[in-house]
Amino acid sequence: MKNVRYILIALLFAACQAQEKISETALLISNVSIVDVTTGEVLQNRQVVIDSGKIKSITESLENTSAYTQKIDGSGKYLLPGLAEMHAHIPQPPTPQERIDDVLFLYLSNGITTIRGMLGHPSHLVLSDKAENGYIVSPRIFTSSPSLNGNSVTSKEEAKAKVTAYKEDGYDFLKIHPGIQLEVFDQLVETANNVDIEFAGHVPVDVGIHHALNSGYASIDHVDGFLEGLVPGSADVDPNENGFFGYNFTPLADTTKIDELVQLAKENEVWIVPTQSLFTKWFAPTDVDSLLALPEMKYMPTETLANWRRVKEQFMADPNFKENQWRHFDAIRRQLIKKLNENGHGMLLGSDAPQLFNVPGFSIHHEMRNMADAGMTNLDIIQSGTINPAIFFGMEDVFGQVKEGLEADLILLEENPLEDLDAFKQLSGVFRQGNWYSKSEIDNRLMDISKNNQQ
Repeated sequence: MKNVRYILIALLFAACQAQEKISETALLISNVSIVDVTTGEVLQNRQVVIDSGKIKSITESLENTSAYTQKIDGSGKYLLPGLAEMHAHIPQPPTPQERIDDVLFLYLSNGITTIRGMLGHPSHLVLSDKAENGYIVSPRIFTSSPSLNGNSVTSKEEAKAKVTAYKEDGYDFLKIHPGIQLEVFDQLVETANNVDIEFAGHVPVDVGIHHALNSGYASIDHVDGFLEGLVPGSADVDPNENGFFGYNFTPLADTTKIDELVQLAKENEVWIVPTQSLFTKWFAPTDVDSLLALPEMKYMPTETLANWRRVKEQFMADPNFKENQWRHFDAIRRQLIKKLNENGHGMLLGSDAPQLFNVPGFSIHHEMRNMADAGMTNLDIIQSGTINPAIFFGMEDVFGQVKEGLEADLILLEENPLEDLDAFKQLSGVFRQGNWYSKSEIDNRLMDISKNNQQ
């Protein structure tokens, strides 16, 4: 009888200890469906525990659920890793800090928990550090150097000096813009390799897509340079007459050359960021008023919207712009995106926000739709914004999946995005470093941003 009593006491003590081990800061998401972004499998009725900014456990069942003081009912909902916007822009001084904070929140409000800033400034290094340490409400920030272009780097000596300095300053990578001459570009690449910093962005005309791919870009954005690479040498064109991302050469493009460029991208492990929404908004025969009527435009300052209208109307008034040629141009771009996704090295989700009519965060939904129109599957698109960016940064052990031990940068959706990409617009809430932002909190902050822009 005494032994039985001891056993009961021991069991009771063990149960109490188990209860005590549940941290007061732990949060439980119960009965949620997890989308495995590596396979497309949906794992149903999982119990996910988040604590100290990380995913502590994922189980099929869990005892003592009543011991969790913070709980979210995930029944009927879908849990995914947060998205990455791989071609983002962050305002810089003299933009007021309040507006910078608003832009960072606009990204986060749409489930974007990582951004890659594509036009760096020293202030962005400070923002990145603050975001990493939880001092500001913001996605994780990777930032490029200030622009390297035909005006900012004009000699081999300048290329050496600036690349070395940007590496020492702590930028994550170099941003390449148009105009760099070939010998300067080659020096830039050599120095970047020597000091161990990657480079990404545009393809300067003097460099050309073949040389660019062989030079080892981390990513080529906007599918820049590819259309020019489809022009036969026999056409004997002046490469500087290419127009907007090769638009002027559209009638000369030989699409049978696409596979060769795709193979070159694969061999050199060059990622592609399509930013197709830039081309279906800014550079498209789309009515300005219909773009300005999009609901997310209320989150942009009135002076920005007025500028977007002016630039778009001027662009459309250009006598060289022809709707039929744009449709041909767009069809070639969609072919490139489809084949680069199927047979290239990999695709990354990026919309180039805030550019014309691309509102931070919200533009990612348009980009997803454009990627689908180019023939990418829903899983392809989800991977381009989750696991692929993690692989790109070499941080698969940090983010990009719903997996034990990874940071709790997550989104909770009301619908299954594998079935319908519009599910990404049906947010229940967002986790950033384990901090939960519910839909009601997000909506309240968005309302404040809208009101501020109307004043």
